[in-house]
Amino acid sequence: MTYIKRIIEEDLLDKLSASGAVLIKGPKSCGKTATAKQYAKSILEMDRDQQVPVIMATNPQLLLIGNTPRLIDEWQEQPEIWNFVRHEVDDRKAKGQFILTGSANPTDDVKLHSGAGRFTVVQMETMTWQELGYSTGSVKVSDLLQGTFPDLYNAGVSLDFIIDKMLVGGWPALWNENTKNALKMNQGYVDLLCEVDMGRVSGVKRDPVKVRSLLRSIARNTATLVDNKTLEQDVKTSDRNELSRNTISEYLDVLSRLMILYEQPAFNPHVRSSASLRKSPKRHLCDPSLAIAALGLDKESLLKDIKYTGFLFESLATHELNVYAKANDSTVFHYNDSYGLEIDAIVQKRNGDYAAFEIKLGVGHIDEAAENLKKFTANIDTSKMYLPKSLNIITGTGMSYRRPDGINVISLASLGK
Repeated sequence: MTYIKRIIEEDLLDKLSASGAVLIKGPKSCGKTATAKQYAKSILEMDRDQQVPVIMATNPQLLLIGNTPRLIDEWQEQPEIWNFVRHEVDDRKAKGQFILTGSANPTDDVKLHSGAGRFTVVQMETMTWQELGYSTGSVKVSDLLQGTFPDLYNAGVSLDFIIDKMLVGGWPALWNENTKNALKMNQGYVDLLCEVDMGRVSGVKRDPVKVRSLLRSIARNTATLVDNKTLEQDVKTSDRNELSRNTISEYLDVLSRLMILYEQPAFNPHVRSSASLRKSPKRHLCDPSLAIAALGLDKESLLKDIKYTGFLFESLATHELNVYAKANDSTVFHYNDSYGLEIDAIVQKRNGDYAAFEIKLGVGHIDEAAENLKKFTANIDTSKMYLPKSLNIITGTGMSYRRPDGINVISLASLGK
């Protein structure tokens, strides 16, 4: 299979040159190992080498011998290796010694000493449209964070195209796969998650039926502010299943450790009005294709329910922004206040510079989105913080251009890092 270059590679190289070990985290099958192998000079596969448990029990340092950077794949299978790597980095006093990859964080009861000063972390997601070649990347998030917009005219893409790509998802193994096969593969991913992964990672047997009900509820409520009480009621109403709030909390914790669940934090700006700001995160699955698979949907059902498809598109655009933001040392937030004003995404750099984004599948709601962005800007207390560097509307079927009022309309097929 042809390797596709990933956006995180630049970050990986920077961190290898700055620290003794780099940890690449991300959901299963997002491409961590394939990317790490592009730079590793030797490899240890913790989940495949049958000798690993024996050596861990006798002489763990033997596992660290090899040309550097040495890749330790699926390190969480033997979490104690973390501390041996940490000591080895101390002893060698050299940069770029190890790359660790993992698709789950270890349980809280595993005693991992701080890797501060030794480890750096690279968070990996499924592939973006820019990586997959669906986006030209001509409208760069880096430019939007500086307030610039290119002089361009880019046509949008069709609704059919968008739905097809959401059905397949950003999984490297499904690149160029047809939607029928991709749907089956993604449904298989969800099955394994419910039946195997949730119990394996937590060390506690989980009820696959209840896990599936919770996944379906998260999928139904993707890209919305949904609390555990709402999820409990939704599972009861839609799936006729009983899930206690404690069980929901436990399951959500395991989904977060598997990096299947992504929580988009709330933005907390200084505002002029007396509106209180919502602090709850928006919840997304790590790839919209998993929401589709969890609900057993297909192209026809998404075409029939354009409102829900719009939420999936918002989740997709947030996923894209998340990857492009990380490449610019930024974080993606959302804004929601007690007056009902919502802004779908705020991308903010460490230095405080930020850009605001509304996300709309079609062109019918662009004027409404523009008014939202203007209301948001008018409410910023400029005596305490700066205005956003740019106001933007990400669209699916629309073209990319700058409106007369200075608001940028950006086709997802133009957006890049």
